[in-house]
Amino acid sequence: MSFSKAVVKYRVLILIVTFLLLIPAVFGYANTRVNYDMLNYLPQDMETVVGQNELLSEFGKGAFSFVIVENMTPVEVSGLKTKIEGVEHVESVIWYDSLADLSIPMEMLPKAVYEAFNTDHSTIMAVFFNTSTSADETMKAISEIRKITDKQCFVSGMSALVTDLKDLCEREEPIYVAIAVVLALAAMMLLLDSFLAPLVFLASIGMMILLNLGSNIIFGEISYITKALSAVLQLAVTMDYSIFLWHSYNEQRGRFSDNKEAMTVAIRETLGSVIGSSITTVAGFVALCFMSFTMGKDLGLVMAKGVILGVIGCVTVLPSMILVLDKPLQKSRHRSLIPGGGAFSKGLIKIFPVFLVLFVVLLIPSFYGYKKASNEVYYDISESIPQDMPNVVANKKLKDDFGIATQHMILTDASLDPEVTRNMIHEMEKVDGVNYVLSMESLVGSGVPQEILPESLKGVLKGDKWELMLVNSRYGIATDEVNSQIDQLNAILKKYDPHGLLIGEGPCTKDLIETTDHDFRVVNLVSVLLVFLIIALVTKSVSLPFILISVIELAIFINLGLPHFTGTSMPFIAPICISTIQLGATVDYAILMTSRYKEERIRGLERHDAVWTALRTSIPSVLVSGTGLFAATVGVAIYSDVDMISSMCFLLARGALISMLMVILILPAMLMAFDGLIRHTTAGMRHCGEKKYTSSDSRKEQYA
Repeated sequence: MSFSKAVVKYRVLILIVTFLLLIPAVFGYANTRVNYDMLNYLPQDMETVVGQNELLSEFGKGAFSFVIVENMTPVEVSGLKTKIEGVEHVESVIWYDSLADLSIPMEMLPKAVYEAFNTDHSTIMAVFFNTSTSADETMKAISEIRKITDKQCFVSGMSALVTDLKDLCEREEPIYVAIAVVLALAAMMLLLDSFLAPLVFLASIGMMILLNLGSNIIFGEISYITKALSAVLQLAVTMDYSIFLWHSYNEQRGRFSDNKEAMTVAIRETLGSVIGSSITTVAGFVALCFMSFTMGKDLGLVMAKGVILGVIGCVTVLPSMILVLDKPLQKSRHRSLIPGGGAFSKGLIKIFPVFLVLFVVLLIPSFYGYKKASNEVYYDISESIPQDMPNVVANKKLKDDFGIATQHMILTDASLDPEVTRNMIHEMEKVDGVNYVLSMESLVGSGVPQEILPESLKGVLKGDKWELMLVNSRYGIATDEVNSQIDQLNAILKKYDPHGLLIGEGPCTKDLIETTDHDFRVVNLVSVLLVFLIIALVTKSVSLPFILISVIELAIFINLGLPHFTGTSMPFIAPICISTIQLGATVDYAILMTSRYKEERIRGLERHDAVWTALRTSIPSVLVSGTGLFAATVGVAIYSDVDMISSMCFLLARGALISMLMVILILPAMLMAFDGLIRHTTAGMRHCGEKKYTSSDSRKEQYA
């Protein structure tokens, strides 16, 4: 029994099995952890990552935060410190009373230390956690600290940022998934020939999305970017497959009196179409797996799996639902609102040289903007959330009141001579932007033996293998100034201790910049090569892959180049992901049109007629596909307060429209201009001369 016949025969069983699979999928979805820390995806062999692991191993310290306390007496601050120390997973808290009794005036501290940690109305304490920056336990501890403090206290640091980001995403996600569904539904109702069919499509796609999200439990955890985008992207890129099946089924119903026979043929025809269409999309997502910044692998694997499940759902679950609901579906059909493209297509073909000129004119400035914009991205994650979030407010106070924009941590050999350490600290404090280096040596001075310090303080700053130092910087994360500062600090550190480690959010972000810059080039190259090979195999052509990719790449250059000309900064992950996703998801438009052109040319139509027929017949599918991707993403872009998500959805929405326009306007002109080259470099087309196809004069007459 053939696959399509089996689907039709066991349609009810397929639906029952699918519904049963949704039960473990819900469990898997609920138990898949979400990672909100982008720095967690850095390669594990980087010094900064190794240092973070050493810090946790040696001192039991993972995350670190500054807590700013305003308008409290020393006694009240000490009481608050004791409460914070009692919070689960708080490893230690450093404040004045860690060094001396409160009966000794704080002014007795070295002046530099006193001024670094106190103003006339506020003071700061350093809080260390025994879990990592983005661990669930750390985020829970941050929330607990905020509960036991009042409006006079502010918690800064990466862990506080991750906590705020998690709370924001969890509030937003159900809403923008609903927005994506509603807008995609509206687009399909407007462009398809049935009011009920879009609901059936969404039900089928929704089940596949849930199965994809539930099966993510095999990875243990996924990034918040992946969680936020996967449902929306899967809806957007697999919607076409449902439309392919629906159109094929209705076409076959006109040929067969039995709807089951019609569906059998429709499944068989659709299977080939959606597999061919999905391969380029899967290839785009697979290319993300070549990133050394492993969030790309995270998103790539989840989305590739989602597209494959979308294909499976399209040829099993959807046809089963259509057959079960066939009568109401047929009653809900209406005339399609998409206008015929005959006259419009004829006009475009007549002026095709104009669009060739347009291609050349757009190419240089768009590529220039694309290259510039890719270097104008931001890496500071705090820029991607609303500026009134608690962490952002705390960081602003830390910078304004104490001049601390970034905190670095240094691990040096615990056996290093204290005098050598002091010399190193003195050099570091001369580096531009360094406020102060907090260490055992800086706290007590050269005349005081470390043995008299409280054991609690010595345990915080010195272990058996490493000594810990804190470096406060006036420069913000991911700026040129702080990156230069990190280079200088590293050079000084290695001079005194070749095995010393400089870690923290600033150094990790610097590594992130260097890593993703390399990834951007690698992923672009891999995605283009994979898609090139797929197009070459599908079209059996040497020239067509160059033509199709050049058209979509122009759309990508325009989309990602516009932020440079508008003065908009994108999040660092956007250019890497969007260029790959846009190529994989929208090159299908070009393949669809080109395949029809090739078919008509082989049948004997002359160049003009073949291109016109391909354009006229492809416009409805391209419009529906592009509009669906736009509708599924634009609502999220407008609604979300997380710029990392909003920006990527906006770029996807705009990219869908630009790719759609490029395929409709530029690709036909390219096919016209390079018809001779295409014929001589494509299998089966070498002998397609300019002889007109005369057995169907109506088409030729329509064009004329």
